Amino acid sequence: MYLWQSPQWPDFKVDLAALQPTLAAARFAQGRTMGLATHLQLADLGALQLQGWSDEALATAQIEGEMLQVNSVRASAARRLGLSDGRKIKRDARAEATLNVLQAALQNSLTPLSRDMLFDWQAALFPTGRSGMQKIRTGAYRNDKEPMQIVTPRMGKPDIVHYQAPDSSDVGQEMNAFIQWFNSSQQKQDGLVRAAVAHLWFETIHPFEDGNGRIGRALVEMALAQDLKTDQRLWSLSHQIWQQRTGYYDQLQAATGSSSMDVTTWVQWFVVCIHKAADSSWEQMQAAMRKTRFWVELREQHPSLTPTQSKAINKLYDAEPEGFSGGMSTEKYVNLCEVSRATAYRELMGLREMGLLVLTGTGRGTRYQLLHRPAAGS
Repeated sequence: MYLWQSPQWPDFKVDLAALQPTLAAARFAQGRTMGLATHLQLADLGALQLQGWSDEALATAQIEGEMLQVNSVRASAARRLGLSDGRKIKRDARAEATLNVLQAALQNSLTPLSRDMLFDWQAALFPTGRSGMQKIRTGAYRNDKEPMQIVTPRMGKPDIVHYQAPDSSDVGQEMNAFIQWFNSSQQKQDGLVRAAVAHLWFETIHPFEDGNGRIGRALVEMALAQDLKTDQRLWSLSHQIWQQRTGYYDQLQAATGSSSMDVTTWVQWFVVCIHKAADSSWEQMQAAMRKTRFWVELREQHPSLTPTQSKAINKLYDAEPEGFSGGMSTEKYVNLCEVSRATAYRELMGLREMGLLVLTGTGRGTRYQLLHRPAAGS
């Protein structure tokens, strides 16, 4: 028996008392991250949001087995944030479609969810009306007479059926109930619990032929934006889910494959993901602030640094604490900074004389390492 076949469907049960420590910890992580964001310089905040948008788009696609081009995603996200650096990178339709849905989920967070809104999102993901080589129904709920199943095919053996969704003929009324709940539950239920239940409920119905996972995670983005009353993206939940994708699949299968309407275990796992995503963003902010301090001090102490020297130091800094692969050599400096070998040698020697680089090795094995390494956690 599946979740939607329970006699109590869709009366979800959540043990809020058991969840209180988890919810409190996640709220603290969110608040700490949002508070620190107010102290970031505009450039650092822009970079953080760009990273968040890019990570979210890449990860929500990866979870479904679709690989997007990183450069295309970042370029598209940068344009939307007004951070374009002027480089002309060919637009990728899949990247644009994914970001269109994510952007719509955030920008429409003050608008009641509707069937047509979901139709638009799903159609946007498949502008050609195809998923790979297969033609699919877009901009409408599924209507196939065959059961919607999530399966693992096996050569020469019966497929393993992990889940079977409600019949297509029932999807319309199931989604009407979901949409009504989504719009009426705001401010009446803890926002993190609501986001977790919304995702599970939507994935249980599985209303579309394809794109259910991405639409379901976009709904989470809308729910979290409504909860925090902001359309700023400071962390990527999908990136965190992607890092824990085995747990994600296991938790979804366990929740949808049971007739128990007590979904506390699922909600707890989901809220912990939100906590970890916020913590990850906080660590990125700390790193950005450390780097800003590093450069302020460096420019005060060494105002004569050339643009190419600054570029090399920046490359070395970003490679810490593991270090630049193979160390910085004269040849690498030539390629990185696009200068002559003589200039590369002179500038590297200059950085060494300033006490910024330390030399190791001799001859062809000569390498330069950043002497004043950024201290982790400082």
